[in-house]
Amino acid sequence: MVTISALYLADIVGGEVVAGPSDAILRGAEIDSREIVPGMAFFAMPGKRTDGHDHVEAAARSGARVVVVSRFDESVASQLGKPGAPQTAVVLVPDVAEALRALAVHHRGTLRCMVVGITGSTGKTSTKDFLLAALGEERSCIATTGNRNNELGVPLTVLRAGPRTDVLIVEMGMRGEGQITRLCGIARPLYGIVTNIGQTHMELLGSEDAIARAKGELVECVPAEGRVFLNGDDSWSRSLSERASAPITWYGMGDSADVRASDVSVDELGRPSFTLSAGGEEARVTLPVPGRHHAYTSAAAAAAALQLGVALEEIALRLGDVQISDMRMQVFVAANGVTVINDAYNASPTSMRAAVATLADMSTHGARVAVLGDMAELGSLTELAHFRIGEEVAKSGIESLVTTGPRARRIAEGALAAGMPATSVRPCGDVEEASEVLDDLLSPGDVVLVKASRSMGLERIVERILATDA
Repeated sequence: MVTISALYLADIVGGEVVAGPSDAILRGAEIDSREIVPGMAFFAMPGKRTDGHDHVEAAARSGARVVVVSRFDESVASQLGKPGAPQTAVVLVPDVAEALRALAVHHRGTLRCMVVGITGSTGKTSTKDFLLAALGEERSCIATTGNRNNELGVPLTVLRAGPRTDVLIVEMGMRGEGQITRLCGIARPLYGIVTNIGQTHMELLGSEDAIARAKGELVECVPAEGRVFLNGDDSWSRSLSERASAPITWYGMGDSADVRASDVSVDELGRPSFTLSAGGEEARVTLPVPGRHHAYTSAAAAAAALQLGVALEEIALRLGDVQISDMRMQVFVAANGVTVINDAYNASPTSMRAAVATLADMSTHGARVAVLGDMAELGSLTELAHFRIGEEVAKSGIESLVTTGPRARRIAEGALAAGMPATSVRPCGDVEEASEVLDDLLSPGDVVLVKASRSMGLERIVERILATDA
């Protein structure tokens, strides 16, 4: 990770050491005072709900060697001047966010690792998880954690890499055109993976064409000596390929894919097995997580891993041990015998349909129950997109549907319109009401899918089910 003095930091970011030892050495950077470990730099980021300048003392007491601030007034100075407070260097800058970006850009220039950028409407994190698994433990890899795929998270991810890092994997989200270009200016990916183009951020961008233009910025930013990995089964990929200066590897299920997943089957728990083929070789893969759609994310990861020198047989074996990030198709069995699929991290029409199909694929001695909440940022498509998900649920054979949130009520209406019995559909106003409904509805042997946009907080429903006594 980044390791420099406070004085050098100030020089890089156009700031000034205004207090504390200028020769203080920082190792690593963070914007959350609760995540500070001794030796780090704390960037006091101003925000709408909280101001990092109010947490300078907490960061210093947690061991921050340097704090980066955009104001050094009495309130900030007093936090560092209290009895027993450790001596911490203070770097004053015009803009803390810009200082973080400048430091990451400088640090990226010192790295010699391979950098893989990943974007797409869905599947970014799963693709990252599969790529980490495929690369194996013998390679030193740094990858995006949590939701750190934006203008603050990408610099923090880059700053975690160091001289011994072999591969840096950077997820790149966006909320408007030009944002991925700016993120690429920080991470400078040699390889770029686009998972798909779907109806996310419609409220902000207005059309799938605009979404494709924004996601395609990664394709444009990959240099000619690098490589772009595109989903051969996504209708937008051909237009994206026209924007590439680097060679392209196609992945998917189609016959023309360079890296292909075929002969997909699922077991009683919805876990897919498939044949992975590339370069005239093939290997059978069995994934430990449910969802046919993971054949795509596996193929994308395999394509990148092959480019990075991993043999196909090794990739197939390692994918069988993949560890998926929290709240993404995680399967738990509660003490009362109910199986829970926690996919509550986020939701879009594409990922909702995939999750519903996964639940429908699962065998159970009880009922299959879909607990679905609002999908955010769909703009003018909000009403129709939710209604169509309800139709998908009704057609899938899922026995019960519980919705939560005002938008998700349209999911319930779509299910009813498509013929799902009214006794099987329970629209709820919030998480608490949905949890109470599930308390009465669920029985041992049932399988429950829980999914919504992150803002809905449906992980609370998962927690309540798992806390239920046998």
